[in-house]
Amino acid sequence: MKILGIIPARWASSRFPQKVMADIGGKSMVQRVYEQALQASRLDAVIVATDHEKIAEHIISFGGKVSMTSPSHPSGTDRCRETLDQQTEAYDYVVNIQGDEPFVQPQAINELADLLDGQTQLGTLVSEIHDASVLNNPNMMKVIFNTRREAIYFSRTAIPYLRDVPAEQWLQRHTFYKHVHLYAYRADILQEITELPVSSLEKAESLEQLRWIENGYRIKVGVTQHESLSVDTPADLERAKQHMGIK
Repeated sequence: MKILGIIPARWASSRFPQKVMADIGGKSMVQRVYEQALQASRLDAVIVATDHEKIAEHIISFGGKVSMTSPSHPSGTDRCRETLDQQTEAYDYVVNIQGDEPFVQPQAINELADLLDGQTQLGTLVSEIHDASVLNNPNMMKVIFNTRREAIYFSRTAIPYLRDVPAEQWLQRHTFYKHVHLYAYRADILQEITELPVSSLEKAESLEQLRWIENGYRIKVGVTQHESLSVDTPADLERAKQHMGIK
């Protein structure tokens, strides 16, 4: 399988404007993501997909590859689709690597790539939840999947609901999983899902994965121990830097 890694990096962000350009120990956030992705041996190429000239110029300045895309895309998935359309080489799969996860693990990207066998339509990763604050955090997506390791549902609430079990005992009585923010799309499926209208479940939870499931697409799930840290706010950035020992 020939796999293209794409890092969507938009300029605007309501909670943290221009966050992909934020400095982390002398390097921008997006540069750190790019360098981490380059270490994933299963990717044949890595490219940043952006909507702003300043980001594009920055990527070029450190020797990265960049694609200019429309500023009107509603999601990173749509930005990935435009970038794939621009390529002169053919790729079997695209891996969407979040531009706000500067410490994404190359091992996690490789684990996701291991799911891509030509039959897999869509893929993603999950990890076990061990902290009640994560289980109850609506910004942390929870996932349930079937015996074939295909996603059944994604939710901002804890799923499944454990009837007749006190909430403080849930983690002791069941294994819960959270979503790790990496996606893989087979090239033809990426074209299809970006043509779908927004679905009712997607509107309800504000999660685009639900549009795919609601329309009958299958999302293969891999369980990983290689988690990352997502940066949505300046406070998240400071916590991430402290966690990694970066001033």
